[in-house]
Amino acid sequence: MEQPAQAQPVRLPLHPHEEVECRRCDVHCDKVVYPAACLERSCPFVYAFEEFGRTYIGCMQKVYEVEIDLDLLRSAERRSEGFGGVKAVRPPLPMCEADVSSCYENRAERLGCVNPEFFELPLDRPSFRIVARVGDQLR
Repeated sequence: MEQPAQAQPVRLPLHPHEEVECRRCDVHCDKVVYPAACLERSCPFVYAFEEFGRTYIGCMQKVYEVEIDLDLLRSAERRSEGFGGVKAVRPPLPMCEADVSSCYENRAERLGCVNPEFFELPLDRPSFRIVARVGDQLR
């Protein structure tokens, strides 16, 4: 006699907002960072090197793995679309400009995202803004 197949429990991460990709449904989501923002913000983790007569930049913390031609990045930034984001391979740092990029959004389930915590900001970033305090006079 065959034994009925038992459903494997879904293993949920302890901190889903610290993941860099989500594949829990048919919509594939990835965290992306914007290297042009690293330059604009003078990020202390940006490094540069010259090779083959070109200058390349990268991230010392390896938030993203690619090394980008600086001239190509600057010329792309002059266009209205800008350079865009690159896939994060580690959780973005507090100073990173990060976003979530979703593919196949038409495959989303009717009730919405099955992992909404993936889109949340890390705990070290404020997720709300205080506009008044209890002691302030409101008129």
